[in-house]
Amino acid sequence: MPVALGLGVPPHTPHAIPVSLPTWRDNVGYEGGEQRVVDAMISGYPRFFNHLSIRRLATICEHKYAVGNEQCMLFPARAIAAQCRDFIRRRSQTDVQPRLHCRSAHRPLSLRHVQPRERVLATHRTRLAEKCLSLPPDESKFTSFSSHRTHPRPPLLRQKNSKIASTSPTLPNSTPTNLPTSLLSPDLEERYGRNLPLSSAESAKRALPRRIAGTLIRYESADCGDEPCAGQGSTKTGPSLRGVKSVTEDDVYLYPCGVAAIWSAHRSLREIRPEGKSVCFGFTYTDTLKIQKWGPGAHFYGSGLDSDIDSLTHLLESSSPPPGVPPILSLFTEFPSNPLLRSANLPKLRALADKYNFLIVVDETFGNFVNCYGASDVMGGSLVLNPNSKHYLLLKSHLSKTYIDTYFNADGIYLERNSRDFKHRISRIDKNTESICDFLYSHSVAGGYDPAKAAIKAVFYPKYITPENYALCKSTTTASPTLPNTGNFGGLFSLTFTTPSASSTFFDSLPCYKGPSLGTNFTLACPYTVLAHYGELEWAEEWGVERGLVRVSVGLDLCRPEEGGEKGGMGLWMGLLRL
Repeated sequence: MPVALGLGVPPHTPHAIPVSLPTWRDNVGYEGGEQRVVDAMISGYPRFFNHLSIRRLATICEHKYAVGNEQCMLFPARAIAAQCRDFIRRRSQTDVQPRLHCRSAHRPLSLRHVQPRERVLATHRTRLAEKCLSLPPDESKFTSFSSHRTHPRPPLLRQKNSKIASTSPTLPNSTPTNLPTSLLSPDLEERYGRNLPLSSAESAKRALPRRIAGTLIRYESADCGDEPCAGQGSTKTGPSLRGVKSVTEDDVYLYPCGVAAIWSAHRSLREIRPEGKSVCFGFTYTDTLKIQKWGPGAHFYGSGLDSDIDSLTHLLESSSPPPGVPPILSLFTEFPSNPLLRSANLPKLRALADKYNFLIVVDETFGNFVNCYGASDVMGGSLVLNPNSKHYLLLKSHLSKTYIDTYFNADGIYLERNSRDFKHRISRIDKNTESICDFLYSHSVAGGYDPAKAAIKAVFYPKYITPENYALCKSTTTASPTLPNTGNFGGLFSLTFTTPSASSTFFDSLPCYKGPSLGTNFTLACPYTVLAHYGELEWAEEWGVERGLVRVSVGLDLCRPEEGGEKGGMGLWMGLLRL
């Protein structure tokens, strides 16, 4: 299933989230700004690459509104654009004066003289951009370009390496051209009954919080006409199966992606609590730590082990904040962590939070509570409040005033569809992953295999990494009548290898899609450390995240070792280990 370098994954998916980086050399070339790779990038991971539709819309806005060398960033709401403007004003080392322009079809923020390291991707809502581009032409909005702009400027493109740039897309003369067929004719997915009609978007977006909260009595995706059973007003709900029975759909807030939800949590806590440093507990996804640095900063306990809890306890005991002010603002952690799959001792952390009056934010992406395995054509995130928290009413009141629903309706339609039977799919994926990891672990140095013959050094998977902490929070509830339990280990694992050549050879030989992202129906692998920490490889290795680490998100497609004998799954995995 090879996919050419730079194309979306899966192929022929208009809004694909991952991009194909099929070899180790391609990944290194991408991070290093190698021209061969840059020229091949037709698509890209949304947080680091602007989709063509977004570039086109931004360029139109630049020609209409920009002055001088200003560039345009697109946001889904004025308040969010204003936050970005204020951040740039505070942090820029140059005389930047961002200006806001709000219009009914698009809400761009124009920037001038923004340095590459200050560039951020404002929006990756490709369906929203295409909707704007598909609107009837209006001389006042799209086609009357300012006379002082004679040449199109490159749109603002946030890349992890400033060497990777983008050329400006062709501008429309009067009407948008080259638009996706889905915007010019009825959606094929809707026509053949897989997607709900756009008129049912609000119902679809009601279904999502109910699934996340775990309050639905039934999870099967039976046909309920024009709206999902989960989103109907008459749908029966009950106590949450998430472990906190009082959680309801009203405690769930949808965001365009997970990082947006993390940012919202951090920003909200800073606004309602006394200012103070936060704690990043464990080696988390790179943007989580960076977000916490906005403000007074963060204490970083990168190992995330019980020994770090002892160090944290000492920090809390030795601090002397003013009366009524907690020693730290909050603690962020992942359960389990990315990419080492370590699980923090949450009961111990909970006890510290109660004693010292700080809040805990847990990123459960890998824990799989609703790791919505789907077609990789839409992103989403959520923030869930715990009604049992003593800070619940304060948080609820604050979010009721400040939360802005920017989740685009068309994206909600796709996410609803992709999440209908996620519990059944996760159950299958969990079984696939455990079988594969058991096999790989038995052939690893950590699993007792002969070091002289082993290619794999260690398998990072909750079953083997801090299993006692994972067991403390492992689900034992019944998901549905057809699923006896949901307490498994998830669909993701990481591998380290005995030599650099073993890492690259194993990765290049994996018979699956290669690229960033996770949580898809298909298996997806990437050299995680190279992609996430290319500019800080030595620092990452200090925390046990080796540069040769390979992360694998298992899908429904990858066969288990026990399936098919030497010519099937067993042959595949044994062959990879002999490389």
